[in-house]
Amino acid sequence: MTTHPLLQAIIPLVADIARELPSAERYRRLLEALRVLLPCDAAALLRLDDGWLLPLAVDGLSSDTLGRRFRVEEHPRFTALLEADGPLRFPADSSLPDPYDGLVEGVKGHLPVHDCVGCVIRVDEKPWGLLTLDDLAPERFSRVDLKVLQSFGSLAAATVSVAGHVEQLRSRVRDESLRAEGYRLAAAPRARGLIGRSPAMRQLQKEIELVSGSELSVLIQGETGVGKELVAEALHAGSSRAARPLISLNCAALPETLVESELFGHVKGAFTGAVGERPGKFELADGGTLFLDEVGELTLPVQAKLLRVLQSGQLQRLGSDREHRVDVRLIAASNRNLADEVRAGRLRADFYHRLSVYPLQVPPLRERGRDVLLLSGFFLEENRSRLGLGGLRLDASAQAALLAYRWPGNVRELEHLLGRSVLKALGRHPQRPRILSLTAGDLDLPDGHLQVAPERVDPSPASASASTRPRLRDGEGLRDAVATLERELVTTALAQNDYNWAAAGRALGMDRGNLARLAKRLGLPADKRALRAWRSP
Repeated sequence: MTTHPLLQAIIPLVADIARELPSAERYRRLLEALRVLLPCDAAALLRLDDGWLLPLAVDGLSSDTLGRRFRVEEHPRFTALLEADGPLRFPADSSLPDPYDGLVEGVKGHLPVHDCVGCVIRVDEKPWGLLTLDDLAPERFSRVDLKVLQSFGSLAAATVSVAGHVEQLRSRVRDESLRAEGYRLAAAPRARGLIGRSPAMRQLQKEIELVSGSELSVLIQGETGVGKELVAEALHAGSSRAARPLISLNCAALPETLVESELFGHVKGAFTGAVGERPGKFELADGGTLFLDEVGELTLPVQAKLLRVLQSGQLQRLGSDREHRVDVRLIAASNRNLADEVRAGRLRADFYHRLSVYPLQVPPLRERGRDVLLLSGFFLEENRSRLGLGGLRLDASAQAALLAYRWPGNVRELEHLLGRSVLKALGRHPQRPRILSLTAGDLDLPDGHLQVAPERVDPSPASASASTRPRLRDGEGLRDAVATLERELVTTALAQNDYNWAAAGRALGMDRGNLARLAKRLGLPADKRALRAWRSP
């Protein structure tokens, strides 16, 4: 007896409902089953959040799509799907622009989507999000497919409902109203949240969740441009103080003569130009959180006064003897190594220990792998919306260039580079295109910051002889071949640097710790003598 295709697709998903799975895996399996049932070039699951559609899972679309945020009112197809009672089909001659034009994976050029169907997912009778299917062939979908999609949409609603209930159970210990507010702030594109799925970012997000509900002072350290302010906002949003203000002060942006006034306030006549009484940042943050960015720039005298406030909760405005009591949680940030600043005598040891009750290290972008594509999708969607473009994408060469670059300026450099590159790419077109595709040439990344030194690896196919190009051995898969190449690069870098792990790490664009972990994963010995023996034929 032959099983109906719909039933074949549904049975594994029904079984998954009873299993404990991460939400991302549930959504991935959902799209996988949908594409088996209704073969197409691309599928996506999007969640509706306050007028925006956020991609939770994609299959067949470019990697940066997961980092995008689609404003519903800017995409008439999404609006029509959300307002429809059932599935809708947009044929090849539809005049409504498709949000995925140019985003289908593996397609060169600007070939637009030709056939598209979608349906709204409703949970508790309210629109939760959308399921969409796209194909580059015209007339791909039929009326029968719409009926099948309607049935599948009901199962999708059950899946997302289960995923939501599981997530609520995991977060039961947290206050419900603060949790909901935290999710809203984290997802809202207008108040940028932390974007990333790399192991380094997952660990950082785990630590943020752990410490945000406490009253501990947090010291956020990391290179310039990694997003330390976003970490501070996430800590505040997840705390019991989320309903109170988060007050920020960049300590490096103020002259030394004004720092005390900004922090503690002043009274009339306290100094020339003090024509009235004014509260400082501490008083403004009373009951909430004070974020001091670049705290290492504070002078030693100001550090001493700040330490007193942190210890006693009492302060005096500049020029006044009156005590003011404040209840403030402090979050500090610096791109310097503050322990080194203590040893150099530029930072008080007691002040440092008061700040770093719970230290957080924000990873640089070069250690976050494919997060660069998620972030690129976010920034490209911002630029697409601001410039009124129908579509904005990265071609394969641009994606490869972004992944190979070392990003000395981190996320901030990526944001500015993409904004600049979009304008440069637009300038190449005499007429404004509906879909704009960025190439590696548009990015114009400097060669001096590639992940692998140019003199060791030449990516040009023309420059590589047949004997030096990577080849798969008999029975060897892609993963094994990549591991073999990684072992060769790591051992070569170690040999060239006299088996000094720190020097080899610098040559490979990695820190010593990451190189050691990579070597362990690859099965390489840590001992210098054993490594030499391993390299010997």
